[in-house]
Amino acid sequence: MEITLAALHGRWTTLIIRELLRGDRTFSELRQALPALSDKVLSDRLAHLAEAGVLDRHRRPDWPPRVRYSLTSRGRDLGPVLQALWDWGVPHRPSDT
Repeated sequence: MEITLAALHGRWTTLIIRELLRGDRTFSELRQALPALSDKVLSDRLAHLAEAGVLDRHRRPDWPPRVRYSLTSRGRDLGPVLQALWDWGVPHRPSDT
């Protein structure tokens, strides 16, 4: 469990993985999907996820150079984990009273 929590470390990490579960994304596409997320935090989280082996960074030789991010098999395996967290969280969210 500690290994999983270490990989999911940090606010926004699960939302970045959620976006990548939908398919490969560029930095700009991730920023557009998560507009409240700063560039610095997004960069930090992407570096952390790459270091944890959850995502791959693919640089394309286009001009300007483009980088696409995709989940590794280890990252895709987090899909059911995130779904389980969602399934637990929905009925247990704090009430508005």
